[in-house]
Amino acid sequence: VQRLAKIGVFCLVADPARITAADVEKVKPQGIIISGGPASVHSEPPPFDTRIFDLGIPILGICLGFQMWAKHLGWAVRPAEKREFHTTALILNGGGGRLLAKWPSMSTVLQSHGDVVDVPSVADLIGYTGNSPCAAAEHGHLFGVQFHPETSDSEYGPQLFENFCGRICGINDRFPAHDVAAQKIEQLRQQVDGKKVLIALSGGSDSSVVAYLLKHALGGDRTRLKGIYIKGVDRPDDEADLLRFFGNQSWIQIEVVDATDSLLAALAGKTTGKEKRVAFRGPYPEVLEQKIREFGADFIAQGTLYTDLVESGYGHVTGARRAQIKQHHNTGLTFSVPELMPLADCVKDNARNIGRDIGVPEELLIRHPFPGPGLVIRIEGEVTAEKLTIARAADGILMEELHRAGLYEKIWQAGARVTQSLHTTTKGDDAGVGFVIQWFAVASVNGFTARAYDVPFDVRQRIADRMGNEIREVGATDYRDSGKPYSTIEGE
Repeated sequence: VQRLAKIGVFCLVADPARITAADVEKVKPQGIIISGGPASVHSEPPPFDTRIFDLGIPILGICLGFQMWAKHLGWAVRPAEKREFHTTALILNGGGGRLLAKWPSMSTVLQSHGDVVDVPSVADLIGYTGNSPCAAAEHGHLFGVQFHPETSDSEYGPQLFENFCGRICGINDRFPAHDVAAQKIEQLRQQVDGKKVLIALSGGSDSSVVAYLLKHALGGDRTRLKGIYIKGVDRPDDEADLLRFFGNQSWIQIEVVDATDSLLAALAGKTTGKEKRVAFRGPYPEVLEQKIREFGADFIAQGTLYTDLVESGYGHVTGARRAQIKQHHNTGLTFSVPELMPLADCVKDNARNIGRDIGVPEELLIRHPFPGPGLVIRIEGEVTAEKLTIARAADGILMEELHRAGLYEKIWQAGARVTQSLHTTTKGDDAGVGFVIQWFAVASVNGFTARAYDVPFDVRQRIADRMGNEIREVGATDYRDSGKPYSTIEGE
C-alpha cells in the first residue's frame, strides 16, 4: 500500500478469506497484487478463491502470492534444498519481460522464502537467483516474483511496481500526493475536540511525532495534553533527553513515573524473551491506567507503528495466518478510554517524514529505535538489578563511541545485549569469569529488513576495550553481523 501510494496508485486491501471472484468482478480493479506471508502452499494453503486467477485481470504474486498462482496452474512448487533469507543477485532472462523492464541484467533483491517454483517453460522465466531457478515469471496475465520488491533492499522495486501498474495494468491517472501530516492532525482534531489526552511518551521518534501531532490538534492547550514517561528499564540518557526536549514546553505536561520496583517484581523468574515481553505488559498499562484516572483523560495515545502491529501478529481479520514475530508492549492492550494510534498505518521512515513536516526536532527523529520493553529484551535470562546496571553501562559506552566516530546518524539502530554466556577473564593478573556482551549495529529504512553495518575495526576495538575496562562484570564482547532476515533486529 505504501509503495503504491508513493507512485499515486489507489488500492484497497482485501481479506483473502472473504473476497470471491464475483466480488472482484463487481469492483473491476485494473490489477491485483497478492502479497507474501508465512504460510506454505503445501501445509497450510491460505484461504483464497482461486477462480480469481482465471478472471483475466493482471495479477502480481509476491513470494507466497506467486506460489499460489503457480500451483493453481499446475506448476511444481516444492521445498527448496537451499532456502533464501537474505539479499542476493537477481539475473534477468530474456530481458526481464514486461514486469522487469528497465531493470539491469543483474541487481540486488531481498529474498525470504523456503519454497521454490519450477517453471515448466523457459518462455515464462524472466529472472533467477543462485537458489531459485525461477525467481520471476510471466504467464499471460499472471506475474510473479519470489523476492520482495516492496522492501528497500530490492533496489529496483519501485520500478517493478511502476511497470506493473503503468505498463501492464494501464493505470495512468494517478492521485496527487497529499499532506499526510495535515490529514492526521485534522482527524485527531475531530476526535479530541474539547477533550483531554494522555500520551505514553518515551522520547523516541514515534511517540515524539504523535506528541507533536497532538500539539497541533489540541491547539497547544497544555491543560489537555499530558505525557507519561515510564522509568525503570530505560537507557542511561533517555529520561534526561525527554526532559530536555519536552520538560519546559508550553503545550504539554510531563510526568516521570519510576516503575523499577514493579517491573523487576513482574519480571522475577521470567527467562525467555516472550515471557518477559508479556510480563512487561502488566506494569506498563497499569501505570498508564492510573494516570488516565488522575488526569481525567478521555483518550490514551501511543506511538504504535504498523510494524509493531504486524510483528505482533495483528492485522486484517482473515483466515490467513500472520506470524507473531514478537509481542510488542503497545499492541492489543485494553484501556478504560479509547486509544489513539495515528501512526498505525506508518513504518519508521513514514513517521519520521511526518515529524519533519510538523517541526519535530531532527535530534528526536534520528534517535535509534529502542524496544518498548527497553533493556528487558537486551538481557538474556532473568532480569535483575545487577544486569540492568550492566546493560545501561554497555549501552552508554556503545552510543558514546558511535557518536565519537560520527557513525550514530549513519546507523539505523544499535544496541548491546547482556548474554548468559560467560567468558574467562584476566584482569590485573587475576583470573575470573564475566558476561559476554553482544552488540549490533544495522542499516535499515523502515525496520522490516536490515543489514549489519560495517563498523570499522578501530571503533569496534575501542568499544571492546571500554566495555572490558569500565564494566567489571564483562568478560568478552562480540559483534553480531547477521541481518534481517534471517535474524530479527532485536534478540528475543
